[in-house]
Amino acid sequence: MSLIADARNIRDKDPAARNLLEVVLLYPGFHVLVYHRVAHWLYRRGHFFLARLVSQRARRRTGIEIHPGAQIGPGLFIDHGMGIVVGETAVIGANCTIYHQVTLGGTGKDVGKRHPTIGDNVLIGAGATILGPVTIGHNTRVAAGSVVLKNLPANVTAAGVPAIIVRENGERVVPSDDLNQRDIPDVVLTRLEALEREMAEIKDARE
Repeated sequence: MSLIADARNIRDKDPAARNLLEVVLLYPGFHVLVYHRVAHWLYRRGHFFLARLVSQRARRRTGIEIHPGAQIGPGLFIDHGMGIVVGETAVIGANCTIYHQVTLGGTGKDVGKRHPTIGDNVLIGAGATILGPVTIGHNTRVAAGSVVLKNLPANVTAAGVPAIIVRENGERVVPSDDLNQRDIPDVVLTRLEALEREMAEIKDARE
């Protein structure tokens, strides 16, 4: 996908975008993709210092830090973008959406492949953290503020700290291009309610 196609994709996905020129001139999520293409080209050819120089310039200008070694598929929509960190061995598939303050990082315990692999059509909500060489399946959604430490299959929604699957096939699966992040189950509340029920059952059994 060309940079113009990337810009059109951002325009089409962001309801605040009025036209293509606005995206090209004013959107940091688009600017960082331009920088990353240059940095990744340099990185693949062994020009590691120059690649990092370009990526650090992108970080200063956009607030988004993408290691030049990261692999990014076509159609990435970075909304707002401030505070996003993407590690060296991360892989992001096609047509993904990533909100601000997302981290695709390492645990510090792995060698070689240290960062996540994100499938196609994945949505990662604001403030979510995905750590280690985990795989996120196609069409999956990671709710805002979640922490993912294990693989997630395709076509699910995960939420919580640590994240658990809260929706899957047959259970109100939400398409990943639906940007609604409001109607996500409250995992903590669900766990507390389950605990209250268990305590009530124990109390009734004793009486």
